[in-house]
Amino acid sequence: MPFVLPEGLAPEVYPLAWLVGRWRGEGVVGYPGVEESTFTQELEITHDGGPYLAYRTTIRLVVAPDDAATLDTDAPVADDPDAAPAGTAEPIDGPVWSTESGYWRVPPERPDDLAADQHPVELLLADPSGHVDVYVGSVGNGRIDLVSDLIARTATGAAVNAGKRLYGLVNGELMWAHDLAAFGEPMQSYASGRLTRVED
Repeated sequence: MPFVLPEGLAPEVYPLAWLVGRWRGEGVVGYPGVEESTFTQELEITHDGGPYLAYRTTIRLVVAPDDAATLDTDAPVADDPDAAPAGTAEPIDGPVWSTESGYWRVPPERPDDLAADQHPVELLLADPSGHVDVYVGSVGNGRIDLVSDLIARTATGAAVNAGKRLYGLVNGELMWAHDLAAFGEPMQSYASGRLTRVED
């Protein structure tokens, strides 16, 4: 199916047009001091006709059904005759692990060392854990490479020093990976996901 530019999209963000929409999927998070866990993710990238895209995402940890009773008061209990046997029910969404919101931009200045089929890109993010991040990089051929240019945090924000992000459109799915240097640890894998577009 051919790709159609979203109606009313500003020409400045045409290189990012393939991101626009709602996405849903799963991934994994893990880091020294953070036990590896699977998660579900909701991602929405929208536009209002301005020269930017709005970005909002929520990640929730996946909880085993046997642990659900401690999180969900409506979960089946042991003496419920209709309850699924232990270990047979599907995993469910658990607590929120992280949320982010921000904006994607394609700046007008083009670096001299950028390939002809690429464009500069910026990602500005905020999250409720006390961070404001600015990522810079390039977009082209369905791939976005970003490195942190600035990470500011409040006095109580987590000690994150740098990050890298990669986004790619592969067979219609949005694949992403996030590396972090934080808590005195060197740059390494933190989280990754695989998302499918949700049709309206």
